[in-house]
Amino acid sequence: MQFNSQRLAVLVPLAAITALVSPHAAMAQGQAAGYGEVMTTVYGAPPADLAGMPTGPVVEGIISARNDDKMRVSASDGTSTVMHVSEGTQIKGTKGLFDGNRAEVARKVLINGLPVSVKTVRWGNGLVASEVRYKKKDLKIATMIHNGTAQGFADQAAATEALRARMGDIDKYNIKRTTNVYFEVGKTVLSARAKSDLCATAAEASAMDNAVMLVLGYTDSTGSEEVNQALSEKRASRVVNYLQQACGWKPYRMLTPAGMAEADPLADNRTAYGKSQNRRVSVNVLVSKAMDGL
Repeated sequence: MQFNSQRLAVLVPLAAITALVSPHAAMAQGQAAGYGEVMTTVYGAPPADLAGMPTGPVVEGIISARNDDKMRVSASDGTSTVMHVSEGTQIKGTKGLFDGNRAEVARKVLINGLPVSVKTVRWGNGLVASEVRYKKKDLKIATMIHNGTAQGFADQAAATEALRARMGDIDKYNIKRTTNVYFEVGKTVLSARAKSDLCATAAEASAMDNAVMLVLGYTDSTGSEEVNQALSEKRASRVVNYLQQACGWKPYRMLTPAGMAEADPLADNRTAYGKSQNRRVSVNVLVSKAMDGL
């Protein structure tokens, strides 16, 4: 069985956001860049013009909470930093700066679970994000998990509702395992090894309380965008069917699968070996942060 947990960022729980309720509330800042956990108070809306403001720390981590013009970024060491997002905040993906209404861009892009690198400036005793950078592939995955979760649980019946009630904030997960299974060129047929790996993963996940699965299909760079999209969806569906029919994984514990075409390659598509690694389906075992003790 092959695991690749580095390809999917571990999502961070929605932190208690009593400090994120209004511009007049106290704002908690984490221990990023030498900061201790302190309480500060900032009044009014964050400024749109950030030029000339004192430089703050660079904060790297995963967005774990959003509310109005505030954002919490949690680092891998468990610390977190709360900051404002203003009209002057630049939001940059791998393809450059986002244009358009800043509030609308922030709403669509700065979602829970997205890994980011944030430059900040000091505003009173608090921080304002001057630049937020993220990777396009990370946004796709964060969006897929968020949307897939909502859709998957909306489409299921009583068993799903019971599971959702137990898991609380259902779209905040720990990624416990990622198993990749691989395919021949243009094919959706599961190999004997793939079948074995899938059932082993299902058995392991069954021992985890409240575990669910997110299945994402991929292709190499061979073929058109339309062909690759359809092929990646078929591969994901094939894996889902096998997990449910042969491995006994319950449908209500499966998030909506998705085809990602040739996005997020594991290896170089210019080589035969690289392409063989990219023709895959990733099976991600997730457990709610609320139920995982974090």
